[in-house]
Order: sequence, then C-alpha cells, then structure tokens
Amino acid sequence: MSHVNLNNLTYNFSDKSKRNLWTVFGVGILLLILGIVFNMSGGHAEAGAHEAHDHSASLGQRIWANILVNSYFFGGLALGSVFFYAVQYAAQASWSTVFMRLFSAAGTFLPIGMGLIILVLIVGRVGGHHLYHWQDPQAYVNDPIMQHKAVYFADWFFWLRIAVFVGGWCWYQAWSRKNALNEDTMRGETGTNWLLNLKNAAIFIVFFGFTSSVFSWDVMMSIDTHWYSTLFGWYNFSGWWLGAIIVANLLVMHLKSRNQLEYATASHVHDLGKWMFAISFLWTYLWFSQFMLIWYSNIPEEVVYYQQRWEQYRGLFWITMIVNFSFPMLVLMSRDSKRNKSYLLFTALIILFFHWTDTFVMVMPGTVAEHWGIGGIEIGMFIAFAAFFTFWILRAISQAPLLAKNHALLEEGLHHHA
Repeated sequence: MSHVNLNNLTYNFSDKSKRNLWTVFGVGILLLILGIVFNMSGGHAEAGAHEAHDHSASLGQRIWANILVNSYFFGGLALGSVFFYAVQYAAQASWSTVFMRLFSAAGTFLPIGMGLIILVLIVGRVGGHHLYHWQDPQAYVNDPIMQHKAVYFADWFFWLRIAVFVGGWCWYQAWSRKNALNEDTMRGETGTNWLLNLKNAAIFIVFFGFTSSVFSWDVMMSIDTHWYSTLFGWYNFSGWWLGAIIVANLLVMHLKSRNQLEYATASHVHDLGKWMFAISFLWTYLWFSQFMLIWYSNIPEEVVYYQQRWEQYRGLFWITMIVNFSFPMLVLMSRDSKRNKSYLLFTALIILFFHWTDTFVMVMPGTVAEHWGIGGIEIGMFIAFAAFFTFWILRAISQAPLLAKNHALLEEGLHHHA
C-alpha cells in the first residue's frame, strides 16, 4: 500500500452536495404533485360523476404502478450490487478490491427498495390498488388457470417466500458490510475472516440464484397472471447485475472527479467497463431469446404478453431494446473507449435510463394498459427516487474508508494491470 494516500480515503459528503440532492428530490416531488393535480383536474373537467370516479381509480392505479416501477428498479440496483460483491469474494478476485466499498455502499439501499416493494404488495392485498389480479378473491371464480395457482398465491405461502427471500438478502448485506468494516480494525492475520467471507458469499450466491428468480415471478411476472416465461427470472437478474455495474462506474467517475480513488488505475476502470459491456450483451441475449421464442411459437397464452406491448407500447418497447443493445456495442467496443471517462459516463447514463424504461414496460401494460404516459407523475417520481438513491449511497460511502485496507488480496489488486 506504499502508493496509496491513507489521508485521502475519506469521502466528504458536503452539506452543499446534500442540499443539492434534496433540492433535486424536491423538484421530483413537485413534478409528481403537479402531474397528479393536472391529471385529476383534466379527468374531472371532461367526465361526469361516474367517469370521474373511474378516472380517479385509474390515476391511483398509475401512481402505485410507478411506485412499483421505481422500487423494483432502484431496489434491483442495490440487490445486484450485493450479488456482485459476493461474487468477488467467492471468485477470490483481486482486481475488484479497490471497488469493494462502492458495491457495499450501493447495497445499503436494499432494505429500503425491498421495503417499498413489500408496501406495494401489502396495500394491494388490502384492496388499496389492483396491480395484481391474483390478489382479488373473485379472480379464482370460473378461472381454471387461477384455480391451478391458488396454492402458490395462498397468503401463508406467498408471504413466507417474501419474508425468507428479502430477509436472507438483507441479512447478508448487513452482515457482509459490518464484517468488512470490522476488518479494517483487525491487526495481524486476517485469513480466518477471509475464509468466513468466502464461505458466506458462496452460500449467498446459491441462495440468490434460486430466490431472485422466484422473487421476480412473484413481484413482476405475476402482474400478468396467466402468462409465464422460464427465462423471466434470468432476464431480470441480468438487468440488476448490469445496473449494479453501471452504478459502480458512475461512483468511480464521481470520486475520480474529486481526486479520490487514485489507486484505481486505468486497468481497473477498463475492467469495470468490460463488465458493463459484457453484461449488456447478456441482457440483450436473454431479452431477445425470450421474445423470439415466444413470438415465433405463437402460442396464444404466451404471445399475449408481447402482443399487448406491441399494440400499446411499441415505440418504447423497441427503443428500449435497441438502445440497450446498440450503445454498449457501438461505444464500448474498443479498448480505449473503456478507459475514457466521457464515453463511460455517457454510455452508463443512457443505459441506466433505458433499463428503467425496461422495468416500466414490464409493469405498465398489465397494470394500466393503454392508460399510460410519461408525464409529471413518471418523471417526478423517477427524479425523486434517483435523488434519494444517490443521497443514500453517498452517505454510506462517507461513513467508511474508501479502501478495504486489510482485504486479503489488496496488494495483488493494487498492482492489477489489464
């Protein structure tokens, strides 16, 4: 660690930065309120009493659908960060030791994101919205497919799954971060702690591999209750993983702009850029595989999922796929571009936004159908979530040294060359 400035390992989350983020958060809330007021006044002005009631119900559905979109998206970024953190330990990777605190910080948003998803599920269960058809007891009457899924969606089984999945993820996130921070104060041999980290990371990855797929079925695929896809869980997982890598790239560039993280060389940044490039293609492969197989087979109960998106969301549906595929391929193909901060920043922001639209297209057709739009409600809520997510992560970064000083592979990682 001779070339590491030990006096430059503390991130100063200044009061000015906090005020700026809270201002952005306030702007998002203001746009959200204006969007709600505009939609309410527009609906009441053009409709009678019965139609106005239906419009208010539709507006409420749209608001809850947007809460689900953003909770799932930003919670997924945190979950992907926890997963990638565990992968580094399980794979005994050294190149990423300089970034481990960034993955750990991003993972601290996990309880908030998952908590908001659970809130949406609870409100739906008590009748506060109708995002999930299966939460309505009448849905099982005269519907053989729903009757076949009744045990799976039974309250005791559903909430047990959610509690075990989310509880397991949050436990590992909290334990791994606490253990890593405690390691900073250890003196002498840290081999036992390293082996414990490796063992728990490997167990978590196995647990995550099963639970993440089932969670995506419960929260996302169940919106379109009659539809199913065997690739859906992997497709969601790839989006979380890519989002986590994008967040890490953005954090590295932010810290570099403040003359910190100087030990993260061009080789480290290059490898992080390669991950963003590679997982973009994994996501594209899974997206296209799911779409192509279902569309080509033309089985009515399967193709209806894409038919609705084709008819009501065609422009957003295709631009999401094209941008998420083409930008990494065109911009990040060369070696130099993966080391260029301007290219990385531009590409990361574009891909991150269009992965949000991917989540949007997953949720909206089955919840609001053709009554969708991208206005004050959508933009305001996205801005508010993004500002709070950023605030939370930067706050977490400021609470610990930027480098895991006693990491077993730190010296090897500091001398990484690619």
